[in-house]
Amino acid sequence: NSWPPVVRSVYEAFGWERARMPKIAPTPDAIGRMEETFAWLAWLEPDDARIVWMRAEGERWKPICWKVGLSRQHAWRRWVVALCLIAMRLNGERVPRHRSRLEAAAVERRRAASPENLDD
Repeated sequence: NSWPPVVRSVYEAFGWERARMPKIAPTPDAIGRMEETFAWLAWLEPDDARIVWMRAEGERWKPICWKVGLSRQHAWRRWVVALCLIAMRLNGERVPRHRSRLEAAAVERRRAASPENLDD
């Protein structure tokens, strides 16, 4: 036959495989908390909600940028602003109506949370 010989590693030769973690079913309380987060996405613009959802699923930035038609930097900025908007709404803070003010508030929020500004 024309197939090359299969070269097995030491582990494969003895039937050793990596341990697989069993999938653990979520508790009803965890499912309830997850369902609560769906309402948070309604606070966002559709494209921003889509970016947040894809990042929550673990999607990498390149496919996200292709799907929403934005550059990496712009998609990341919209993701951060969307998360800040959710945090502001959950904390009961006033949310700016204009996107530019919301982005400025998000930048200020990130600056305030940076490790350089924390007291030791």
